[in-house]
Amino acid sequence: MKVGPLLFSVLFLVACSQSDGESPPEIELPPTEEVEKSVLFDPEFSDLHNLPADQGGEHRSYPLTLDSDFRRLGYFAYIPGGYDDNEYEYPLLLFLHGSGQKGNSLGFPPGQLDRVLEHGPPKLIESGDWNPPFPFLVVSPQTEGDWFPDTVHRFIEFLIEEYRVNTKRIYLTGLSMGGRGCWFYEGTKGSESYAAALVPICGRGPTPKENLIHAPIWAFHGEEDNVVPAFENNGSVQMVTQLNANDPRPKFDAKLTLFPNVGHDSWERTYDDSGMGTENSEYDAFDISIYDWMLQYRIE
Repeated sequence: MKVGPLLFSVLFLVACSQSDGESPPEIELPPTEEVEKSVLFDPEFSDLHNLPADQGGEHRSYPLTLDSDFRRLGYFAYIPGGYDDNEYEYPLLLFLHGSGQKGNSLGFPPGQLDRVLEHGPPKLIESGDWNPPFPFLVVSPQTEGDWFPDTVHRFIEFLIEEYRVNTKRIYLTGLSMGGRGCWFYEGTKGSESYAAALVPICGRGPTPKENLIHAPIWAFHGEEDNVVPAFENNGSVQMVTQLNANDPRPKFDAKLTLFPNVGHDSWERTYDDSGMGTENSEYDAFDISIYDWMLQYRIE
């Protein structure tokens, strides 16, 4: 669905009128067709071996325009090498940024979309340190408000139409506000969620937790985080502990890795694997890259 310049401008002005720290109201959209989700453990990556090796791709920016599809956001997309030379469908990794990277690529000053390159997978791609075991489409959208579940869901649907996405292999990760976005997306959408696995980092989650049983989750957090505490207010420790004690229990126990003497920035050491071996041994070991771990799961 297209939005005319006048309507889009009105919506943009309304969103910009929100005070700092206040999220714009969620847009009510018609429901999508319900899809039941069942995730399989596939450590052999059985459907990925035909993908050509990624010898270096292109990181492209897609800022908003006045006639942008209403479902989409401004975003960066990493297109793996070889993608344009075949017809295969690719795993999709969706990265949700934190509050410090908010922006509107339609607004001023220009260059706001570049903020999403500051952390996580897009930072690794820009620095030439991106080297997962199989090629991903990596999409890093930008929001100026919050990561509302419906917004994330509709954006994924846009990406499915725009790219050759393997819909059995859509993965979600994010840090801080983006970590919360992962928890709330899965917690709201449940079996309708597109995610085959999720890695929320230093984010808090929702109550109740019944919808979180449909996909594997691996949460990371710094033990000394005083921005989003790990041990209270539905931080990662509470979320994983209560989720694994749920009735019904999740098909795959949620995992939790904690870093001692680490504050809010627990994401750098998670995304680049540098935190391996520094985690608290009383919780889940950080003994596999999160990208390898995610690819072990796909929707049936």
